[in-house]
Amino acid sequence: MPHIVAIRAFTDNYIWMIRDHYHAAVIDPGEASPVLDYLQQEELKLVAILNTHHHNDHVGGNAALLREFTVPVYGPASESIPTVTRPLKECPDHENEEGNAYLPDFSLTLRALDIPGHTAGHIAYYGANLLFCGDTLFACGCGRLFEGTAQQMVDSLRKLADLPKETEVYCGHEYTLNNIRFARVVEPGNQALIEREIAVEALRKQNIPTLPSTIGMEKAINPFLRCDQPEIIRNAGVYTGKPLSDPVSVFAALRDWKNHF
Repeated sequence: MPHIVAIRAFTDNYIWMIRDHYHAAVIDPGEASPVLDYLQQEELKLVAILNTHHHNDHVGGNAALLREFTVPVYGPASESIPTVTRPLKECPDHENEEGNAYLPDFSLTLRALDIPGHTAGHIAYYGANLLFCGDTLFACGCGRLFEGTAQQMVDSLRKLADLPKETEVYCGHEYTLNNIRFARVVEPGNQALIEREIAVEALRKQNIPTLPSTIGMEKAINPFLRCDQPEIIRNAGVYTGKPLSDPVSVFAALRDWKNHF
């Protein structure tokens, strides 16, 4: 298996790099300079760029990287990203080229998953127990609804939650500690969440990334994946001032609460 490297960008972005001793592919290069610096330092050749959605902090480095390397650029088929050369969408046929980013240098195929909500055409890349999910699923959180609906985001998060529990989750930002502090208010009785907060605080004191998470961890602590839990339903209802019953209304209440937290 290739190695996954976190390259920091802007204030809290992560550009994920898949690498071996000679080659590298990058996911969501919001800026080019830290990627180019790493490639030069490690004497690596860039072989592919993968984008999850169109926001500039995830695609802004594409053009500069393409001035240095001629590589395929994968991205969501239903969003406008001028540098994308291999548009992808989720395909029931897993052999369909329109649904896969194939990285031959790593013998790795990453399948596109349609996960709208944060943006209308957001995709994730999944394969070999690796999930690159951009700004849809965060460690102990989820993305804001800039273009999609609560129902779309609930469906997208369910799709990701159905992946194997050992799947490693690589998201786009270092938001974990703030997300956990919100989750502790929403579900104060969650012992796994209390333990995770202690571990994450220790990592952040050393400026170590809190990622990757895992699907199993997220199902245990992430309130946006736990909208069926009685304590969360009750506290979301207290926030809205009315009883809530279905998962979508609970999710919508949590997302609004987090927006103002």
